[in-house]
Amino acid sequence: MNLSMTSYALLGLLAFDDMSQTTGLTGYELKQRADRTLKFYWTSPAMSQIYTELDKLLERDLVHAVEHVEGRRTTRRFRISDEGRSQVERWLSAPVDDPFPVLKHPVALRLLMGHLTSAEHVQEMLEDYLIRLADRRRELETVRELLGDVEEVRYAARVAEWGLSYYDSEREIVERIRRDVEERG
Repeated sequence: MNLSMTSYALLGLLAFDDMSQTTGLTGYELKQRADRTLKFYWTSPAMSQIYTELDKLLERDLVHAVEHVEGRRTTRRFRISDEGRSQVERWLSAPVDDPFPVLKHPVALRLLMGHLTSAEHVQEMLEDYLIRLADRRRELETVRELLGDVEEVRYAARVAEWGLSYYDSEREIVERIRRDVEERG
């Protein structure tokens, strides 16, 4: 079965913990969970993309949906099906075709064209990026602290630690480049 990476990510989020597996999650709750987790290492899908993927997963019996009616409002809660879990497990056990991510780094792209602007402007851009990087790192550090040492989310904690190390190395790289721009223009 050929699924998108977004579908696999959503199935994984639906199999993440007891709550998502027993009561299920709405599309909105999935979006919130994606925003809190995926954004640190993957693209968090748009709301419309989440609903599109959920409909595809529903058609393929990889998720179940239960409708709750409250007044005029109908809410669908999604749970991963046994087949959905099997599909994720097969995907996880398959080799990664190309393990290297495509680096789409807006600061690196602008740095590539740094000769078209002043060294001062490049310095400002790098300083701004370092500030934003520190903010993002603090945000991820909070997530890591929330995960604690809970066995059920130990792999999510490991990914958070990976992300923290990534942000640390990113800071070191940018600081080195910033010093070089300062010294040599």
